[in-house]
Amino acid sequence: MELISTDRLAVAERFDAYRTAISEAFVPLDAAIGAGPSFEAVLRSEDLGQLSVTDISATAHVVARTPQSIRAGDPENYKLGLQVNGYSVVSQDGREAALTPGDFALYDTSRPYTLSFDQSYRMMVVMFPRTLLRLPERPVSTLTARRISGRQGIGALLSPFLVNLGRQLTTSDSAVNVHLGDAVLDLLAATFAEQLQLSSLVSPETHQRALTLKIRAFISERLGDAELSPAQIAAAHHISLRYLHRLFELEGHTVNGWIRSQRMERCRRDLTDPRHTSISVSAIAARWGLANPAHFSRLFKATYGATPGEYRSAKPQGQ
Repeated sequence: MELISTDRLAVAERFDAYRTAISEAFVPLDAAIGAGPSFEAVLRSEDLGQLSVTDISATAHVVARTPQSIRAGDPENYKLGLQVNGYSVVSQDGREAALTPGDFALYDTSRPYTLSFDQSYRMMVVMFPRTLLRLPERPVSTLTARRISGRQGIGALLSPFLVNLGRQLTTSDSAVNVHLGDAVLDLLAATFAEQLQLSSLVSPETHQRALTLKIRAFISERLGDAELSPAQIAAAHHISLRYLHRLFELEGHTVNGWIRSQRMERCRRDLTDPRHTSISVSAIAARWGLANPAHFSRLFKATYGATPGEYRSAKPQGQ
């Protein structure tokens, strides 16, 4: 759901509309804009169960959660800001976190904070009730306004997961959204527990779901490898082959079945992508680890009800 796009508004109305939109999307907030070109912003937001995920792109400004705005309304939420493009500084509890693309920081709506953007940027913001994190609040409070890298540890899984989620914000099925919200919470809990060296406080179920997401990301990066196998995946994650199969069975899949479905979906997308019209069907299949053209054609027809060539001809490019 798109909350606001300032290009539809008169220049004089843009910042006030943005200020109203962010207070409605999050919590009551103050905002200020400096001198310069006209303000521009686009916000898209989606509820995932009790979480909200908002994708914000805007030009330079400052956002502040002041004591006065806290008195105006405090749902006792945590917010996580993931820098996608540009640069920002998050300030809270006497600390400052300078965020570059891929970095993220936690902040608490019950205490004053400031976010400063001195250039155009894009940020993903996840907001959720503090009680959902299931970690002790006192140690978590020491993480506010601390930069967490999206390039190492569990943060290296959380960062691209949220960026990809931002690309897919849509009013989809509510049950799917709740499931996505649970996945985000699992990754957040695992990430913060890792930062605090409190992994023992995270439930086995949360560790398990976080591991499953990590394995899926690993597979997605290697779909073009025709030799990708369950044994290779298990070894890369230091788990037994039996346990790997168990993780996927718990979600109603087999490992090979999930790999195959992901490859078929990548092929389907490429077949209708106008950038790939000059690439043969067999080359697209090989690109995603399906080197046998006849086998690919049979799989594709069984999955989508048409041969790859028929599907490509029937679908408008880009769908």
